[in-house]
Amino acid sequence: MARRGSLSDSGSDSGSEDSSLSDSELQEAFSRGALKPGLNVVLEERPKRRNDADGLRQCLSELKQQLAWVERLDVTSGQVVDPASQSASSKDAVDPENDFQREMSFYRQAQAAVLEALPRLRKLQIPTRRPDDYFAEMAKSDQQMQKIRQKLKSKQEAMERSERAKQLRAMRKYGKKVQTEILQRRQKEKKNMLNAVKKYQKGLSDKLDFLDEEQTSSQGNKNGSASQRIKKGPNAKRRYKNQKFGFGGKKKGSKWNTKESFNDVSSFRSKVAHNKGPGKSGKGGKKALNKRPGKRARQKMKSRAR
Repeated sequence: MARRGSLSDSGSDSGSEDSSLSDSELQEAFSRGALKPGLNVVLEERPKRRNDADGLRQCLSELKQQLAWVERLDVTSGQVVDPASQSASSKDAVDPENDFQREMSFYRQAQAAVLEALPRLRKLQIPTRRPDDYFAEMAKSDQQMQKIRQKLKSKQEAMERSERAKQLRAMRKYGKKVQTEILQRRQKEKKNMLNAVKKYQKGLSDKLDFLDEEQTSSQGNKNGSASQRIKKGPNAKRRYKNQKFGFGGKKKGSKWNTKESFNDVSSFRSKVAHNKGPGKSGKGGKKALNKRPGKRARQKMKSRAR
């Protein structure tokens, strides 16, 4: 391998071997001026900012062209006060973050400039005409506005979904809380009853109040369910079946006579007993015969009608 050349040789050799040189060799090369510029940049102080108003006015006077207003057609107007509120404080009431207030401020300013420029044009006898089908070009395209609308819609839907999820979580939390309270109350009652039973078995207590409490609680539940049933009442189908088949219970011997039923003649009807009721004939108690004519007679009646 060739030996490393000196720093006074070609610049390419020094550039390729800078990374392998030691600090002392670099210092010697810097003192001799053998290093290339660009490796070490000397930072200068930042220039101080100056507000040269006179120089700016001089540049403006050089650039400005002394033309008539007809050639320029420029109108400068400040912020216009809202006619709805003619107060001096309304000038500073425009919120730059509020899109509606900002656009309305631009609209009023443009309207004031037009109202100022039109009389000057008429005074100079310059005709003005606005086309009937004039449409101002929007700053944003329809595609961009559609994207913005979709983004706002998706953001609103996401907020609604998060609100619904929050409500569901709150309802679940409340339901779990109620359920845990009921379970804890039942466990406490069960524990108290078991302790009372153990005390009674060991002879530490001769009271059976826990049984009375259990019976009263069960009776209260039964009475509550019965009152609900009475209040609600059976439906029409159940009432029809009760009327047709009875209400259950003992069936055998239910129609046997007793002394009281034998002596009770309040349900006796003489017309029914002697076949004198409606639909009964006078002889033999037979029903009236059917008055419908026979088949042959009906056919004759049809032939006559033709």
